[in-house]
Amino acid sequence: MSPVTLTLTPDQLALAEVTLDFAQEQLAPYALDWDRDKHFPLDVIRRAADLGLGGVYVGEEHGGSGLSRADGVLVFEALATGCPSIAGYLSIHNMVGWMIDRYGDPAQRARWLPDLCTARSLASYCLTEPGAGSDAAGLQTRAERTADGYLLTGVKQFISGAGASDVYVVMARTGAAGPGGISAFVVERGDPGVSFGPNERKMGWNAQPTRQVILDGVPLPADRRLGAEGDGFRIAMTGLNGGRLGIAACSLGGAQSALDRSLAYLADRQAFGGRLLDAQALQFRLADMATELAAARALVRQAADALDRGDAMAPHLCAMAKRFATDTGYTVADRALQLHGGYGYLSEYGIEKIVRDLRVHQILEGTNEIMRVIVARGLTEPLR
Repeated sequence: MSPVTLTLTPDQLALAEVTLDFAQEQLAPYALDWDRDKHFPLDVIRRAADLGLGGVYVGEEHGGSGLSRADGVLVFEALATGCPSIAGYLSIHNMVGWMIDRYGDPAQRARWLPDLCTARSLASYCLTEPGAGSDAAGLQTRAERTADGYLLTGVKQFISGAGASDVYVVMARTGAAGPGGISAFVVERGDPGVSFGPNERKMGWNAQPTRQVILDGVPLPADRRLGAEGDGFRIAMTGLNGGRLGIAACSLGGAQSALDRSLAYLADRQAFGGRLLDAQALQFRLADMATELAAARALVRQAADALDRGDAMAPHLCAMAKRFATDTGYTVADRALQLHGGYGYLSEYGIEKIVRDLRVHQILEGTNEIMRVIVARGLTEPLR
Protein backbone atom coordinates (compact mmCIF):
# COMPACT_ATOMS: atom_id res chain seq x y z
CA MET A 1 0.00 0.00 0.00
CA SER A 2 1.45 3.35 -1.01
CA PRO A 3 1.36 6.10 1.63
CA VAL A 4 -0.30 8.38 -0.94
CA THR A 5 -3.36 6.26 -1.69
CA LEU A 6 -5.68 7.53 1.04
CA THR A 7 -8.31 10.12 0.12
CA LEU A 8 -6.58 13.40 -0.68
CA THR A 9 -7.33 16.48 -2.73
CA PRO A 10 -5.81 16.49 -6.22
CA ASP A 11 -3.22 19.04 -5.10
CA GLN A 12 -2.28 16.97 -2.08
CA LEU A 13 -2.07 13.83 -4.15
CA ALA A 14 0.28 15.56 -6.59
CA LEU A 15 2.39 16.94 -3.73
CA ALA A 16 2.73 13.51 -2.12
CA GLU A 17 3.55 11.80 -5.40
CA VAL A 18 6.22 14.35 -6.37
CA THR A 19 7.80 14.10 -2.93
CA LEU A 20 7.66 10.30 -2.99
CA ASP A 21 9.36 10.27 -6.40
CA PHE A 22 12.09 12.55 -5.00
CA ALA A 23 12.56 10.28 -2.00
CA GLN A 24 12.89 7.17 -4.14
CA GLU A 25 15.25 8.78 -6.65
CA GLN A 26 17.36 11.10 -4.48
CA LEU A 27 17.32 9.54 -1.00
CA ALA A 28 16.64 5.79 -1.03
CA PRO A 29 19.53 4.69 -3.31
CA TYR A 30 22.11 6.45 -1.11
CA ALA A 31 20.65 6.17 2.40
CA LEU A 32 22.73 3.17 3.47
CA ASP A 33 25.98 4.79 2.34
CA TRP A 34 25.14 8.05 4.11
CA ASP A 35 24.38 6.12 7.28
CA ARG A 36 27.63 4.15 7.09
CA ASP A 37 29.78 7.19 6.30
CA LYS A 38 27.93 9.65 8.58
CA HIS A 39 27.52 11.85 5.52
CA PHE A 40 25.16 14.84 5.64
CA PRO A 41 24.08 15.34 2.00
CA LEU A 42 23.79 19.11 1.76
CA ASP A 43 23.49 18.98 -2.02
CA VAL A 44 20.47 16.68 -1.81
CA ILE A 45 18.85 18.85 0.87
CA ARG A 46 19.20 21.83 -1.46
CA ARG A 47 17.59 19.83 -4.26
CA ALA A 48 14.70 19.14 -1.90
CA ALA A 49 14.47 22.89 -1.32
CA ASP A 50 14.24 23.37 -5.09
CA LEU A 51 10.92 21.49 -4.82
CA GLY A 52 9.73 23.89 -2.13
CA LEU A 53 10.61 21.64 0.80
CA GLY A 54 12.96 24.09 2.50
CA GLY A 55 10.13 26.38 3.59
CA VAL A 56 7.08 24.14 3.68
CA TYR A 57 5.12 26.33 6.11
CA VAL A 58 6.74 29.70 5.34
CA GLY A 59 4.69 32.32 3.53
CA GLU A 60 5.18 32.68 -0.21
CA GLU A 61 6.24 36.31 0.15
CA HIS A 62 9.50 35.09 1.72
CA GLY A 63 10.09 32.26 -0.73
CA GLY A 64 8.21 29.56 1.16
CA SER A 65 5.57 27.15 -0.07
CA GLY A 66 2.85 28.35 2.32
CA LEU A 67 1.52 24.85 2.87
CA SER A 68 -0.72 23.63 5.67
CA ARG A 69 0.14 21.11 8.37
CA ALA A 70 -2.14 18.66 6.59
CA ASP A 71 0.08 19.08 3.52
CA GLY A 72 3.25 18.90 5.59
CA VAL A 73 2.57 15.48 7.08
CA LEU A 74 2.22 14.13 3.54
CA VAL A 75 5.58 15.63 2.63
CA PHE A 76 7.49 14.20 5.58
CA GLU A 77 5.90 10.76 5.36
CA ALA A 78 6.87 10.56 1.70
CA LEU A 79 10.42 11.79 2.33
CA ALA A 80 10.96 9.27 5.12
CA THR A 81 10.25 6.36 2.77
CA GLY A 82 13.65 7.25 1.28
CA CYS A 83 15.57 8.11 4.45
CA PRO A 84 14.03 8.84 7.87
CA SER A 85 17.20 10.61 9.02
CA ILE A 86 17.17 13.23 6.25
CA ALA A 87 13.38 13.57 6.44
CA GLY A 88 13.67 14.12 10.20
CA TYR A 89 16.26 16.84 9.76
CA LEU A 90 14.11 18.59 7.16
CA SER A 91 11.19 18.48 9.58
CA ILE A 92 13.30 20.29 12.19
CA HIS A 93 14.61 22.80 9.64
CA ASN A 94 11.04 23.58 8.63
CA MET A 95 9.93 23.88 12.25
CA VAL A 96 12.54 26.61 12.79
CA GLY A 97 11.52 28.37 9.58
CA TRP A 98 7.89 28.39 10.73
CA MET A 99 8.88 29.80 14.14
CA ILE A 100 10.75 32.71 12.56
CA ASP A 101 7.89 33.35 10.13
CA ARG A 102 5.29 33.18 12.91
CA TYR A 103 7.07 35.12 15.66
CA GLY A 104 9.67 37.20 13.84
CA ASP A 105 9.24 40.84 12.94
CA PRO A 106 9.38 41.94 9.27
CA ALA A 107 13.13 42.58 9.39
CA GLN A 108 13.84 39.18 10.92
CA ARG A 109 11.69 37.38 8.39
CA ALA A 110 13.38 39.21 5.52
CA ARG A 111 16.82 38.51 6.95
CA TRP A 112 16.63 34.74 7.46
CA LEU A 113 13.68 33.19 5.67
CA PRO A 114 14.67 33.51 1.99
CA ASP A 115 17.93 31.61 2.53
CA LEU A 116 16.24 29.02 4.77
CA CYS A 117 13.61 28.35 2.11
CA THR A 118 16.26 27.67 -0.53
CA ALA A 119 18.45 25.77 1.99
CA ARG A 120 21.33 28.13 1.28
CA SER A 121 21.11 28.35 5.06
CA LEU A 122 20.12 25.46 7.31
CA ALA A 123 18.43 25.71 10.70
CA SER A 124 18.53 23.96 14.08
CA TYR A 125 16.33 24.09 17.18
CA CYS A 126 18.08 24.51 20.54
CA LEU A 127 15.99 23.72 23.60
CA THR A 128 17.47 20.63 25.27
CA GLU A 129 20.45 20.97 27.62
CA PRO A 130 22.72 18.42 29.36
CA GLY A 131 20.69 18.84 32.55
CA ALA A 132 17.32 19.81 31.07
CA GLY A 133 15.74 17.36 28.66
CA SER A 134 12.13 16.55 29.43
CA ASP A 135 12.13 19.33 32.05
CA ALA A 136 12.49 21.99 29.39
CA ALA A 137 11.29 24.77 31.70
CA GLY A 138 14.32 24.10 33.90
CA LEU A 139 16.89 25.14 31.27
CA GLN A 140 19.97 27.01 32.53
CA THR A 141 21.33 28.79 29.44
CA ARG A 142 21.25 32.49 30.30
CA ALA A 143 20.84 35.64 28.26
CA GLU A 144 22.12 38.55 30.32
CA ARG A 145 21.08 42.07 29.37
CA THR A 146 23.82 44.37 28.08
CA ALA A 147 23.80 47.95 26.86
CA ASP A 148 23.46 46.74 23.25
CA GLY A 149 21.42 43.58 23.69
CA TYR A 150 22.24 40.25 25.34
CA LEU A 151 25.11 37.96 26.28
CA LEU A 152 24.29 34.24 25.89
CA THR A 153 26.05 31.59 27.95
CA GLY A 154 25.21 27.90 28.16
CA VAL A 155 25.28 24.53 26.40
CA LYS A 156 22.59 22.93 24.26
CA GLN A 157 22.60 19.16 23.89
CA PHE A 158 21.52 16.70 21.15
CA ILE A 159 21.14 19.42 18.51
CA SER A 160 20.31 18.00 15.07
CA GLY A 161 22.30 19.65 12.30
CA ALA A 162 24.61 21.43 14.73
CA GLY A 163 27.82 22.61 13.12
CA ALA A 164 26.37 22.35 9.63
CA SER A 165 23.39 24.62 10.31
CA ASP A 166 23.74 28.36 9.92
CA VAL A 167 20.76 29.53 12.01
CA TYR A 168 19.89 28.40 15.55
CA VAL A 169 16.74 29.28 17.45
CA VAL A 170 17.96 29.17 21.06
CA MET A 171 15.88 29.21 24.23
CA ALA A 172 17.62 31.03 27.08
CA ARG A 173 16.69 32.34 30.49
CA THR A 174 16.21 36.11 30.73
CA GLY A 175 14.20 36.09 33.95
CA ALA A 176 13.25 34.05 36.97
CA ALA A 177 13.03 30.27 37.20
CA GLY A 178 10.24 28.52 35.33
CA PRO A 179 8.73 28.86 31.87
CA GLY A 180 7.92 32.57 32.22
CA GLY A 181 11.59 33.48 32.47
CA ILE A 182 12.57 32.03 29.07
CA SER A 183 13.08 34.00 25.84
CA ALA A 184 13.90 32.93 22.29
CA PHE A 185 16.88 34.15 20.27
CA VAL A 186 18.27 33.65 16.79
CA VAL A 187 21.97 32.78 16.86
CA GLU A 188 24.14 32.45 13.75
CA ARG A 189 26.93 29.91 13.34
CA GLY A 190 29.54 32.64 12.87
CA ASP A 191 28.64 34.66 15.97
CA PRO A 192 31.60 35.15 18.35
CA GLY A 193 31.56 32.63 21.16
CA VAL A 194 29.64 29.91 19.27
CA SER A 195 31.31 26.51 19.04
CA PHE A 196 30.27 22.87 18.75
CA GLY A 197 31.01 19.60 20.46
CA PRO A 198 32.08 16.47 18.57
CA ASN A 199 29.60 14.69 16.34
CA GLU A 200 27.85 12.21 18.62
CA ARG A 201 28.16 8.48 17.94
CA LYS A 202 24.55 7.35 17.70
CA MET A 203 22.41 4.28 17.20
CA GLY A 204 20.68 5.85 14.19
CA TRP A 205 20.11 9.14 12.39
CA ASN A 206 23.73 8.92 11.25
CA ALA A 207 23.12 10.85 8.03
CA GLN A 208 22.79 14.07 10.01
CA PRO A 209 25.18 15.48 12.64
CA THR A 210 24.15 15.69 16.29
CA ARG A 211 26.38 17.90 18.42
CA GLN A 212 26.41 20.21 21.40
CA VAL A 213 26.01 23.91 20.71
CA ILE A 214 28.30 25.77 23.10
CA LEU A 215 27.49 29.42 23.80
CA ASP A 216 30.42 31.09 25.53
CA GLY A 217 29.41 34.70 26.14
CA VAL A 218 27.83 35.16 22.72
CA PRO A 219 27.03 38.86 22.20
CA LEU A 220 23.70 39.42 20.45
CA PRO A 221 22.07 42.71 19.50
CA ALA A 222 18.53 43.20 20.77
CA ASP A 223 17.10 42.51 17.32
CA ARG A 224 18.11 38.85 17.64
CA ARG A 225 15.37 38.23 20.19
CA LEU A 226 12.40 36.41 18.69
CA GLY A 227 9.17 37.73 20.18
CA ALA A 228 8.94 39.46 23.54
CA GLU A 229 10.99 38.69 26.63
CA GLY A 230 9.40 35.83 28.52
CA ASP A 231 7.65 34.43 25.44
CA GLY A 232 10.34 31.87 24.67
CA PHE A 233 8.75 28.85 26.31
CA ARG A 234 5.44 29.47 24.55
CA ILE A 235 7.28 29.90 21.24
CA ALA A 236 9.21 26.69 21.85
CA MET A 237 6.08 24.69 22.67
CA THR A 238 4.03 25.95 19.73
CA GLY A 239 6.93 25.10 17.45
CA LEU A 240 6.99 21.60 18.90
CA ASN A 241 3.31 21.02 18.13
CA GLY A 242 4.16 21.08 14.45
CA GLY A 243 7.52 19.39 14.97
CA ARG A 244 5.80 16.45 16.64
CA LEU A 245 3.58 16.00 13.63
CA GLY A 246 6.61 16.06 11.36
CA ILE A 247 8.40 13.36 13.33
CA ALA A 248 5.20 11.31 13.58
CA ALA A 249 4.89 11.48 9.79
CA CYS A 250 8.54 10.45 9.40
CA SER A 251 7.80 7.36 11.50
CA LEU A 252 4.92 6.50 9.18
CA GLY A 253 7.10 6.82 6.11
CA GLY A 254 9.95 4.74 7.50
CA ALA A 255 7.56 2.03 8.67
CA GLN A 256 5.72 2.04 5.35
CA SER A 257 9.00 1.44 3.58
CA ALA A 258 9.75 -1.45 5.94
CA LEU A 259 6.32 -2.97 5.26
CA ASP A 260 6.73 -2.60 1.50
CA ARG A 261 10.15 -4.26 1.65
CA SER A 262 8.66 -7.11 3.67
CA LEU A 263 5.95 -7.71 1.07
CA ALA A 264 8.57 -7.90 -1.67
CA TYR A 265 10.85 -10.15 0.37
CA LEU A 266 8.11 -12.59 1.35
CA ALA A 267 6.85 -12.75 -2.25
CA ASP A 268 10.31 -13.73 -3.43
CA ARG A 269 11.32 -16.07 -0.59
CA GLN A 270 10.55 -19.79 -0.92
CA ALA A 271 10.30 -22.11 2.10
CA PHE A 272 8.35 -25.22 3.09
CA GLY A 273 7.30 -25.81 -0.50
CA GLY A 274 5.87 -22.39 -1.32
CA ARG A 275 6.19 -18.63 -1.10
CA LEU A 276 6.37 -17.22 2.41
CA LEU A 277 3.84 -14.61 1.29
CA ASP A 278 1.25 -17.40 0.98
CA ALA A 279 1.61 -18.50 4.61
CA GLN A 280 -1.49 -17.37 6.44
CA ALA A 281 0.34 -16.68 9.70
CA LEU A 282 2.63 -14.23 7.91
CA GLN A 283 -0.30 -12.69 6.04
CA PHE A 284 -1.95 -12.01 9.42
CA ARG A 285 1.22 -10.32 10.63
CA LEU A 286 1.29 -8.12 7.50
CA ALA A 287 -2.39 -7.31 7.95
CA ASP A 288 -1.78 -6.13 11.51
CA MET A 289 1.15 -3.98 10.42
CA ALA A 290 -0.90 -2.33 7.65
CA THR A 291 -3.89 -1.80 9.95
CA GLU A 292 -1.83 -0.19 12.69
CA LEU A 293 -0.10 2.11 10.22
CA ALA A 294 -3.45 3.16 8.75
CA ALA A 295 -4.77 3.98 12.23
CA ALA A 296 -1.65 6.01 13.06
CA ARG A 297 -1.86 7.83 9.74
CA ALA A 298 -5.48 8.77 10.40
CA LEU A 299 -4.60 10.19 13.84
CA VAL A 300 -1.65 12.18 12.45
CA ARG A 301 -3.87 13.70 9.77
CA GLN A 302 -6.61 14.47 12.30
CA ALA A 303 -4.08 16.28 14.50
CA ALA A 304 -2.68 18.19 11.51
CA ASP A 305 -6.18 19.32 10.57
CA ALA A 306 -6.82 20.46 14.15
CA LEU A 307 -3.58 22.45 14.19
CA ASP A 308 -4.48 24.10 10.88
CA ARG A 309 -7.89 25.09 12.28
CA GLY A 310 -6.49 26.45 15.53
CA ASP A 311 -8.52 23.95 17.53
CA ALA A 312 -7.96 24.28 21.29
CA MET A 313 -7.38 20.52 21.46
CA ALA A 314 -4.64 20.61 18.82
CA PRO A 315 -1.68 20.37 21.27
CA HIS A 316 -3.23 17.30 22.88
CA LEU A 317 -3.98 15.71 19.51
CA CYS A 318 -0.42 16.43 18.34
CA ALA A 319 0.89 14.71 21.47
CA MET A 320 -1.43 11.74 20.89
CA ALA A 321 -0.36 11.49 17.26
CA LYS A 322 3.33 11.74 18.07
CA ARG A 323 3.10 9.07 20.78
CA PHE A 324 1.00 6.66 18.76
CA ALA A 325 2.69 7.08 15.38
CA THR A 326 6.25 6.85 16.68
CA ASP A 327 5.49 3.80 18.81
CA THR A 328 3.60 2.19 15.93
CA GLY A 329 6.26 3.04 13.37
CA TYR A 330 9.02 1.51 15.45
CA THR A 331 6.96 -1.62 16.18
CA VAL A 332 6.10 -2.12 12.51
CA ALA A 333 9.74 -1.70 11.47
CA ASP A 334 10.86 -4.17 14.13
CA ARG A 335 8.28 -6.71 12.92
CA ALA A 336 9.51 -6.17 9.37
CA LEU A 337 13.02 -7.05 10.51
CA GLN A 338 11.68 -10.25 12.08
CA LEU A 339 9.87 -11.17 8.87
CA HIS A 340 13.18 -10.93 7.03
CA GLY A 341 14.79 -13.39 9.44
CA GLY A 342 18.56 -13.23 9.49
CA TYR A 343 18.60 -11.08 6.37
CA GLY A 344 16.79 -8.33 8.23
CA TYR A 345 19.78 -8.06 10.54
CA LEU A 346 22.13 -7.40 7.60
CA SER A 347 22.68 -3.78 6.69
CA GLU A 348 22.39 -4.35 2.93
CA TYR A 349 18.63 -5.02 3.19
CA GLY A 350 18.01 -1.62 4.78
CA ILE A 351 15.58 -2.83 7.42
CA GLU A 352 17.92 -2.59 10.39
CA LYS A 353 18.71 1.03 9.46
CA ILE A 354 15.02 1.90 9.50
CA VAL A 355 14.68 0.27 12.94
CA ARG A 356 17.65 2.27 14.24
CA ASP A 357 16.43 5.53 12.72
CA LEU A 358 12.88 5.21 14.02
CA ARG A 359 13.89 4.36 17.57
CA VAL A 360 14.90 7.94 18.38
CA HIS A 361 11.52 9.27 17.23
CA GLN A 362 10.09 7.96 20.51
CA ILE A 363 12.49 10.29 22.35
CA LEU A 364 12.93 13.53 20.41
CA GLU A 365 10.45 16.42 20.12
CA GLY A 366 9.37 15.38 23.63
CA THR A 367 9.64 11.80 24.85
CA ASN A 368 6.57 9.65 24.56
CA GLU A 369 6.31 9.70 28.35
CA ILE A 370 5.95 13.49 28.15
CA MET A 371 3.34 13.03 25.41
CA ARG A 372 1.34 10.96 27.90
CA VAL A 373 1.67 13.75 30.47
CA ILE A 374 0.29 16.28 27.97
CA VAL A 375 -2.63 14.04 27.04
CA ALA A 376 -3.39 13.21 30.67
CA ARG A 377 -3.42 16.89 31.63
CA GLY A 378 -5.91 17.58 28.86
CA LEU A 379 -8.15 14.86 30.26
CA THR A 380 -7.89 15.72 33.95
CA GLU A 381 -7.60 19.53 34.10
CA PRO A 382 -11.35 20.12 33.46
CA LEU A 383 -12.07 17.94 36.50
CA ARG A 384 -9.89 19.90 38.92
